[in-house]
Amino acid sequence: MERLKKKMRIYWELIKSLQTILLLLTGVTGFISSRCPYNSWELTIGMIVSLFLAISGTTVYNMIWDRDIDAKMERTKNRPLPANKISVREAIIFGTLMNVAGIGLAYYLNPLFALIIFAGLFIDFVIYTIWLKRTSAWSILWGGISGGMPILAGRVLGIGEVDLIGILLASSILFWIPTHIMTFNMRHFEDYNYAQIPTFAAKYGFKNTRIIIAFSTIASAIAFATGAFVLGLSWGFVRIMIIFAVIAFGFAIYSIIYPSAKSNFQVFKVASLYMVFAMIIIIFGSIYI
Repeated sequence: MERLKKKMRIYWELIKSLQTILLLLTGVTGFISSRCPYNSWELTIGMIVSLFLAISGTTVYNMIWDRDIDAKMERTKNRPLPANKISVREAIIFGTLMNVAGIGLAYYLNPLFALIIFAGLFIDFVIYTIWLKRTSAWSILWGGISGGMPILAGRVLGIGEVDLIGILLASSILFWIPTHIMTFNMRHFEDYNYAQIPTFAAKYGFKNTRIIIAFSTIASAIAFATGAFVLGLSWGFVRIMIIFAVIAFGFAIYSIIYPSAKSNFQVFKVASLYMVFAMIIIIFGSIYI
């Protein structure tokens, strides 16, 4: 039993559980925003399970490919693969089973839903991780596109097509990704340089990166608020989103005026909390429309 628990902990670490749950929350947000019959347990559970499996499987693939650079970075050297807690072969089998099961279940629920999930997997693993991550600082744009796929997929499962609201919600995640990644890049600047991963901070400097973060933060907020407005949420919900957006943008501007490692990380935390709160508002706003 102890051996099984240890193995499960390794698998849980391998899928980057916090990141996976956050992306899963975006998918749930997109699904509930459609105001489809989400009281259908078969559809709801199927959506959650398929997204969880596909997101987890994609993360495992990324961990496999990046195991060499993870071994060079202080913050990632103890991940399961660089720390030899699990073999590459076992990780490949685990990731493949999760991806096949996730996309297979998604196809059973809705072929377009499955196509968008697969597109997220392909963009994230092939275009972002394999092709661009080690060669271009602009790779984060593709990471942002893949990050927006779960919320778009959830919306599509609910309404059966890609619509303006789904694109706006996906865009909000796309614009949020640079805020998330760039602040993280600056916080662990030496780690990324040592692993020879190109970042905006290294190529364009901290000042320009902070400016991009500020504009990225406000663009994400506008996309979220516009999506909520088009969705038909009450002005009360939209107003709360605007207030949170102004706070997040204020922290981003503060980091430009008073640059420091502390202000950088404050932006990272506030932007992350803003996205979570925005999705919770959309969920409750959609339920109570």
